[in-house]
Amino acid sequence: MRIGVGSLNRVKIKAVEDCFREFFDEEIIVEAFPVDVPPQPIGFKEALRGAVIRAVRALEEAGADYGVGLEAGLIEKPYSITGYVDQHICAIVDSEKRVTLGYSMAFEFPVIVVDKLVRKEAREAEEVMEEISGIKDIGCGKGAIGYLTKGAMERIILCKQAVISALIPRINPRLYPRKWPRINEILREI
Repeated sequence: MRIGVGSLNRVKIKAVEDCFREFFDEEIIVEAFPVDVPPQPIGFKEALRGAVIRAVRALEEAGADYGVGLEAGLIEKPYSITGYVDQHICAIVDSEKRVTLGYSMAFEFPVIVVDKLVRKEAREAEEVMEEISGIKDIGCGKGAIGYLTKGAMERIILCKQAVISALIPRINPRLYPRKWPRINEILREI
């Protein structure tokens, strides 16, 4: 089985590889591809769009069975301290152009991170988290969640949560007999 991943981030690639190996017995070949998407998505629709675009481009580039896109975005949440939470969205697309989506748990970035992103003083949350933590390329390692939880959880866990939840309909197709969303439907509506 060939899997294309729409990112060169080693945490995302490892999460995809681990999750597919967990659920499929056949040989898994994972190829990663850079994908140009806008910087830090703010809002559910922007994050979803980024995940789907990453997945579609990876599917096309790899000539794969599946394309996987993972995108972390600031999603508006009422009653949160900052008004936003960070959440990973996973889109898995196949050659039939069907899409399944999955999500990670959500958490709040520090106020300074959200403020700088919303005011467009930073392009990515990673920039501000690097300043706060002193950890270069934090998003390619333990992630902001690793720093904020003092190592109790790392970014790969969030990525795996999103990938596994997007795989659920694919590993249990008889339980999901309805028409699955298509790439063009999602991209047209967002």
